[in-house]
Amino acid sequence: MGRLLGTVAAAAITLTASTAHAETWRYAFEEALDEVQGIFAQKFKEEVEANSDHTVQLFPFGTLGESADIMEQAQAGILQFVNQSPGFTGALIPEAQVFFVPYLLPQDQDTLFEFFRSSVAINEMFPELYAEQGLELLTMYPEGEVCMTTQEPVRSPEDLNEVKFRVMTNPLLVESYQAFGATPTPLPWGEVYGALQTGIIQGQENPGFFLESTKMYEVTDVITCIGHNNFTTALMANQDFYDGLGEGDQQVIQDAVDVAFEYILEYQRDLQEESLAKIKEAKPEMEINILSEEERQPFMDTAPAVEEAFVEMTGEGGQEILDQMKADLEAAAEATGG
Repeated sequence: MGRLLGTVAAAAITLTASTAHAETWRYAFEEALDEVQGIFAQKFKEEVEANSDHTVQLFPFGTLGESADIMEQAQAGILQFVNQSPGFTGALIPEAQVFFVPYLLPQDQDTLFEFFRSSVAINEMFPELYAEQGLELLTMYPEGEVCMTTQEPVRSPEDLNEVKFRVMTNPLLVESYQAFGATPTPLPWGEVYGALQTGIIQGQENPGFFLESTKMYEVTDVITCIGHNNFTTALMANQDFYDGLGEGDQQVIQDAVDVAFEYILEYQRDLQEESLAKIKEAKPEMEINILSEEERQPFMDTAPAVEEAFVEMTGEGGQEILDQMKADLEAAAEATGG
């Protein structure tokens, strides 16, 4: 009997110890629950909760403020996880702006996915830069080809002349749209719909799923896809929080990231085409133009100048990242035949 009581007591102590370490981890992102970052977050939450005693509390866009707010909260340790595009993180980590060099990322989906899986720049070089800002870079992943929405058709850079075009607060994106001929206008996302409605701006860019879910087509008349970029985002953890975890919990997080990463790539397979079709269905008069290679060439011709501006902004470190990314992209193309 004594031995049995001892066993029960030991089991109770073990249970209490494991329960005592169960935590609620707070995770904020820049989109709604049913958008790409939200789908990724839900899969991450599902995996963490299935494989540990921890709970993940999700905070979609707007619940804790704008992008700058959630980054501050992640750095302060109020949030354990933050999912944010390099478009905003570029202010903290200038090298992250490399994702806005036009025509750097491939349009071929298999090559793009392989690049994000195997890139030395993403998996080895960027984590060191994020760590300097108190952030553990867990993964980067694409969200879909970026297209422009405007009031008038865009067939060449001349068509963007004097068009006030909303961009994220990112110096290289400003540079890129200047090179395209537009007047870049940095605005927080929460103000974009109203600014298009009132004519303060006349254009903006985003992946197809986001144009559809945020109803950007209601306040613009034309969608133009020129193949210049694929929206990239990154999941980060507060560095002190992550470093303070045991190996078991770190492994739970890494495994959840790996599952969510593959899940979100598969989720995106036909997402762009489906989203553009839904927009056309919701607003049949919407003009959707996918520019030909010939029509894209004048836009492609601006890429070297933007690349040069990136290197000027970021120096030797930026050049090294850019060179490594080009090598990674070449390796990904060879691996996939893309």
